[in-house]
Amino acid sequence: MKNWIIFIVTVIAVFLLALLAYTIMDRRAEARFAYQPKVEIEGIEPRDSVWGLNYPRQYQSYKKTADTTFKGLYSTSGFADVLDAQPELVILWAGYGFSKDYNQPRGHAHALTDIRATARIGSPWEKGEGPMPSTCWTCKSTDVPRLMDEIGVTEFYSHKLSDFGSEMINPIGCADCHDSETMNLTITRPALVEAFEAMNKNISDVSHQEMRSLVCAQCHVEYYFAKDLPGKEGAAYLKFPWEGGLTVEAMEEYYDNIDFADWVHPLSKTPMIKAQHPDYEIFSMGVHAKRGVSCADCHMPYKTEGGQKFTDHHIGSPLSNVENSCFVCHREKKEDLVNDVYERQRKIKEGTGYLQKQLAQAHIEAKKAWELGATEAQMEDILLKIRHAQWRWDFSVASHGAAFHAPLETSRIVTSATGKVQEARIALTRLLAELGQIEPVEMPDLNDKDVLQKYIGLDMPEELETKEKFLEEVIPHWIKEGKEREARTLSVKKVSSR
Repeated sequence: MKNWIIFIVTVIAVFLLALLAYTIMDRRAEARFAYQPKVEIEGIEPRDSVWGLNYPRQYQSYKKTADTTFKGLYSTSGFADVLDAQPELVILWAGYGFSKDYNQPRGHAHALTDIRATARIGSPWEKGEGPMPSTCWTCKSTDVPRLMDEIGVTEFYSHKLSDFGSEMINPIGCADCHDSETMNLTITRPALVEAFEAMNKNISDVSHQEMRSLVCAQCHVEYYFAKDLPGKEGAAYLKFPWEGGLTVEAMEEYYDNIDFADWVHPLSKTPMIKAQHPDYEIFSMGVHAKRGVSCADCHMPYKTEGGQKFTDHHIGSPLSNVENSCFVCHREKKEDLVNDVYERQRKIKEGTGYLQKQLAQAHIEAKKAWELGATEAQMEDILLKIRHAQWRWDFSVASHGAAFHAPLETSRIVTSATGKVQEARIALTRLLAELGQIEPVEMPDLNDKDVLQKYIGLDMPEELETKEKFLEEVIPHWIKEGKEREARTLSVKKVSSR
């Protein structure tokens, strides 16, 4: 009986080992043939669907960036009107396009749809007359590196946005980050390369792990449009203000030294700086960056499907994928990890919420001071404090995920901004008293977006009517013309079988 038991156990063990060996061989065979190229991808191929023929798993996961169901404590992958939720921002951005329309960013698949739809890129929209520069397309489409390659970088920056409407057909995708021949990560936007050169660094020397953040840093950064650079006159040339470093103070000093302003605030007459989205800069000051974590580690974690391990291109909040993003390093409960993030967000939000209301009141009080006859000499230091305070506020709130990426640095920036705007308001109170304004300056309803847009002189019904006409009449023409161009100029060549 004992021998029979040993025999049966041995047979079972042999069977299980054979099954394991078969599974391993099957997975190896699957891995060998998983990414056999079906088409030749040459040069800058802007169509993700073509890349997807060779890399179906990555492509299918990328298509999920169109999903709009995620909701965090303050963020969402769907539509959210930020001005409606925080109306005082209309005052902060008076005279600038963001006072018309500012929505939370959606996934990469929506990049072109959302830039076409926003009211802040202006009118009229007749082809060739759009007021915004073509530089605004830079981070919205894989057609950008294609067009830069065809006509040149400076030439690309030298047009109006509407000039290239029919050229921008494909949203952010594969060709933005990958070399078509090697599939290596690559930099396709020259501004990042030029920023490294300005810091006396060579971007070619960075590691693969660093590249997993730098391909994101092509776009998720602070930038400005430099006008009339030597040899680039007439172009709205995209430039990163990194010469002095990546801190908020270093970039503030850079802008002050070149006397740069994105616009002059019509109420306070302050020369303003609009922070874009300094995600990479703030991320680089946080603990994850210091420990060698890349953007892709959290926003594009590895996943396994069948026998294949690959990078998940469903780029989005790590909180929508905690198991694959956070659990690689952390062992806490999911609820604890999420609550830790939310706690940081709440504390930062408390500070920025107070700060932006203070800024709105400062602009209105400055307006009153001008009306009462204040001189430029009396207002100079006040306006500088408002400029610096709002720049620092914007730097902290415009960065996606700042409260998590570097909560200590973000808190420091918000605290310094709060101090500056309070100093400005104290100085304004004294100046207003000198000018005869003893009572507090009357404020409009800072909790009503519509009231505030009228207060700063916007006719939003007319703006929205013009935008609706553009969406109905111009966009279909752009898309049709672009698709026809692609059909004429781009082809797909199958890999010959051997």
